[in-house]
Order: sequence, then C-alpha cells, then structure tokens
Amino acid sequence: MTLTVGVIGAGRIGKIHVDNLRGISQVKVKSVSDVVIDDLESWAKEKGVEVLTTNYEEILQDPEINAVFICSPTTTHANLIKEAAACGKHIFCEKPVSFSVEETEEALEAVEKAGVKLQVGFNRRFDPNFRKIRELVQAGEIGTPHILRITSRDPQPPGIDYIKTSGGLFMDMAIHDFDMARYVMDSDVVEVFANGAVLVDPAIGEAGDIDTAIITLKFANGALGVIDNSRQAAYGYDQRLEVFGDKGAAQADNNRANTVEVSTAQHVSKEKPLYFFLERYTQAYIDEVKEFVASILENKDVICNGLDGLQAERIAKAARQSLEIGAPVTLQPTGKSTAIY
Repeated sequence: MTLTVGVIGAGRIGKIHVDNLRGISQVKVKSVSDVVIDDLESWAKEKGVEVLTTNYEEILQDPEINAVFICSPTTTHANLIKEAAACGKHIFCEKPVSFSVEETEEALEAVEKAGVKLQVGFNRRFDPNFRKIRELVQAGEIGTPHILRITSRDPQPPGIDYIKTSGGLFMDMAIHDFDMARYVMDSDVVEVFANGAVLVDPAIGEAGDIDTAIITLKFANGALGVIDNSRQAAYGYDQRLEVFGDKGAAQADNNRANTVEVSTAQHVSKEKPLYFFLERYTQAYIDEVKEFVASILENKDVICNGLDGLQAERIAKAARQSLEIGAPVTLQPTGKSTAIY
C-alpha cells in the first residue's frame, strides 16, 4: 500500500518533512501548498512534487491524498485540523496545536468525530537518547522515579519578530520540555511554578517575553521535576536530561560531532555540543515521520497524540500564569496514558 501525502506549509520544517517522507518507500508526496510559491517551483520539481499550489483546499479535496502534514503558522493549525478531519485525512501537525486550549479541544473533538489519526510534532520523543531514558524508567532500572532534570538552552535567540508571534518562551520553546517531562515520567503534571528573567536581550523583555527560566513541576505520581531554559548558550545547543530514582539514575548527555576527549597537562577538552537543532534532532525528525506513516499503514496508535499536545499547552499556560502571579499553579491530571505503543 502507498500512503499519498500533502504538505501544507513549505517553510523550513515543511521542507524537512518532505525530504524525510521521500525516504520512505511506501510514501508518495503528491502535493505541497504555501501562500507564496514563486520560489518553490524548482524545489518542487526536484523533490518530485506533482502539485504545487497556493490553495491548501486542493490538498484536502484530493481523494488520492490519505494524510496531510500541517507545517503552517500556529494560528492556522486548529482550523486546518478541523478541515482535514472533516475530509477524512489523517493528520500530522507541528506543535503547538494552537495558542488556545479551547481551540485545541475543538480540534481534537473534530479528529475524534472523524475517526482519523492525529500526531503532534513533538520530535524529541523520537530522539534515541531520550527514548532510551524512558525505556529504562519503564523497565524499572532506576526504581521509582523521584526527580527529573531537563536542561534546554538554545545557541542563540530567535528574531524579535518571531518572539512577538511565537506565544513566548513557555509556548514555543519550553513546551518541548513539558511534553518530554510527561513522556519520560509517564505521569501528568499537577503543579507548575515558573520563575523567569530577561538576561540575554532587553528587546525580548520589551516584546513582552522572557529569555531565561527555571520551572519546577510536581507529577501525579509524586515525583518532582526541574527544567531550566535559556535563549542563548554560548557553547551550542544544550540538551540534557536526567531521571533519578530510588535504585539509581539515568542521564542523556549532549550530542557532539565526535566523542573524543583530549587530556593533557594543560587541559581536558572535548567537542562542543552540536550547534543547530536540525543537527541535534536529525534522526528524531526522520523517526517521527516513519512512525506516523506506520501508524496509518499498520493501523497503530500514534506515539504523540492530540491529548499529549493539549497537555503540553496546558502546562505552558500554567507556567505563564505562575510567572505572572509569582506562585504555583495547579493542574488537573487527565487520568489517561501519556504515550501509547
């Protein structure tokens, strides 16, 4: 069976998904839509894309297309999910589903009503190192988890125009860590306490956001978590994770260009972390697409579903509220599984 796909949004992430989809023998990328396609014709031809259009409805109305990838701006996601679901298409949507919990809930209702699959693009779940940590926790290797620590620091901040429209640090950056926290600990977050500051660029504060944060979490299973975020780490893209339990601990360190460590009388040195997120998570982006395709062709549950997307948004909203009021914010657990295999 061949899965025929349409991609809505041909920016950086949309093009990455096209490349990764083309690497799967059972997939045909038939159509791509974007609001501006003047500079995309040679790219589309090179990638074997048959239809390049400014009208995404052509993709949704095409009976040959089985699944759509939504890679357009966040403000369009919820409506596109609802429209795609109504047309019977399976859906892969980049995170977050929306900036509004209510809009996300409406989109998830449409998906459930249509009986189609929805996978949210939290690619870090598919990182081999982080997946291994989860497997170790699930297998009881470290015993009962007590403490989760996540470090997530970008090599440089995004442009101010992006800051103004991204939903802020909690929604566009830390939301990955909120999802990872639920995924690794296999438990809902029931309390969020966030502290933030503007230490990297005053313009970020002027735009109404923060660039540095410490977030503490309480989980429904009783464990505690700490996340630290920064928009700028001078040494590269810093992505580390540790789970500590009553029988031990498991850590995932940064990916580097090589693992060579040089020791001399003067110094001990090794390579800096990979600088760009596309380098760090290359395999994760490939694997999330492969597993979405497999979920359709083999009729399996997706690993990161709409509920996971909703919960990450709820935590991000609670973090923002906590920052504003200077106190912890309580969340109600869903009582449902955080990841399905």
